[in-house]
Amino acid sequence: MMNWLRGNNYAAILLTMIRLYVGWEWAVAGWHKITGDKAFDATGYLKGAIAKPVLESGTNDLVYANYVAFLKNFALPHIGWFNVLVPWGELLVGIGLLIGALTTTAVFFGLLMNFMYMFAGTVSTNPWLVLLGFFIIAAGANAGKFGVDHLILPYLHKWFDKLLERFHLKTKLR
Repeated sequence: MMNWLRGNNYAAILLTMIRLYVGWEWAVAGWHKITGDKAFDATGYLKGAIAKPVLESGTNDLVYANYVAFLKNFALPHIGWFNVLVPWGELLVGIGLLIGALTTTAVFFGLLMNFMYMFAGTVSTNPWLVLLGFFIIAAGANAGKFGVDHLILPYLHKWFDKLLERFHLKTKLR
């Protein structure tokens, strides 16, 4: 299955369709936050996630206590950063997936955001996007074969190989 997903042309076509769908969802979400009538503000969302965290059904213990602490002690005090990072992160993930540029990097950050939303208790489309994102990330470069990755990845590989040679790491890592 992995060989087919990572190397087959038919898989690349299927992955392109999945990538375009997931990219569109991310791009639209970010675009609406950036161009909305009111400036995007995650304060209410974060306060809600802190006030009503995900609880274990039997004991009412916090399921993601560390994440709630992160929201309370880092995200909320630095809300200005998050008000910029969230919409622009969503838009850039979407654009990366739509054009197939740095596809695995884009989908990684998309998955990271999906999990952050789910840790906060938001289900919405996140599980669906996570499932599709796993196929994209598992496929590696084949997911971006019919995109900009086909053009830029060879140059990035050459640059990275030169960097490894410069620091005498190439033979040690392979």
